[in-house]
Amino acid sequence: MKKMLIVMSLVVMLVSCKSNSPVGTKLDMKTEVALKGNWSISSVDYLGSEYIKVTSFNIEDSQCFVGSEWSFVSNNNKGEMRLTKGGCSGYNSPITWYINKDGKLVMKFLEGVKAKKMDIGYVLTVTNVTENSFQLIDTINVGGKSTNVVYQFIRNN
Repeated sequence: MKKMLIVMSLVVMLVSCKSNSPVGTKLDMKTEVALKGNWSISSVDYLGSEYIKVTSFNIEDSQCFVGSEWSFVSNNNKGEMRLTKGGCSGYNSPITWYINKDGKLVMKFLEGVKAKKMDIGYVLTVTNVTENSFQLIDTINVGGKSTNVVYQFIRNN
C-alpha cells in the first residue's frame, strides 16, 4: 500500500510538471516567402469525415473552407481569408500569421481587432510546401483520439 502511494505521488508530480512553453517565435523566412501570394483550399480531409463534422477555426463547418480564398503577405505577416462556398456563412477576416522554425504556422483571425488585443489564435503544422501547393495540418481530439485535419492549399494564378 505504501509503495502504491509513492508511485501515485510520483505520477501526480510528473503530470503536474508538464511544460506549457509558448510557441516558438524564431521565424522561418524561407517558408514564409514560399507561401507569399494568393491561395485556395482545394480539400479538407480527416479520418471519419463521412460521419462527423468539424468546425474549423470556430467559424464554420470544415467543408465550407473548400474553395476559400487566402492571401499571405510575407513582408508584414498579414493577409486575408474569405469563405466563398454557397450555403456557408460568407465569413471574411484579415489575418496575421507567421511560420516558426518548428514548422508551425501561428495565425490569428483579427475580426476588426488589433493583433495584440486578439487572444485567440491557431497553431498548425505546415507540410509539403511546393511552388503551387502546401498543406496545413490541425490536430483535433475526436472521441479521445487525436485526428489530423488536413487543409490542402493550391496557388491561384
